[in-house]
Amino acid sequence: MGAALDEARAALATGDVPIGAVLLTGSGEVLATGRNVREADRDPTGHAELVAIRAGAAALGSWRLDGCTLVVTLEPCTMCAGAVVLSRLERVVCGAHDPKAGAVGSLWDVVRDRRLNHRPEVVTGVRAEEATMLLDEFFAQHR
Repeated sequence: MGAALDEARAALATGDVPIGAVLLTGSGEVLATGRNVREADRDPTGHAELVAIRAGAAALGSWRLDGCTLVVTLEPCTMCAGAVVLSRLERVVCGAHDPKAGAVGSLWDVVRDRRLNHRPEVVTGVRAEEATMLLDEFFAQHR
C-alpha cells in the first residue's frame, strides 16, 4: 500500500485526484503501477486501477491477470470493479472506503456478485486513514 500511496501523491502534480494503484504478481513483485490521470490525459477512464491493469496486461502480454493482486488507495468504482472482474485478478486490496461511488462493498459489491463468473478476494481498510487524509486534503483545497 505504501507504493500505491506514493502513486497517489504523484497524481497531485497534475491536479488529479490522489488515487494510486499497484499491480503485484502472484509472488508479490510489482508488475505495474498507476495513478489517476483523468486531468493529465483528459481521459474519463484514466483511473489509477485501469492504468495499472492496462500496464500489467501489456507487461504480461495477456489480458488475464490470474494470480495478480491490485492494491489501490481508494475502493474502486463500478467501472474499475468491472475491470477487476474481467481481468481475472485474484485479489483486490483497498485503502479508504468510498461511500459515494464504491463498488467493492460500500455502495455496490460488483466484485463479489454471485452472478459473475469470477470473484476475487477482497481486503479492505489497509492504511485507510492515510488514503483518506490525502483525499480530504485534496478536496479541501479544491472546494
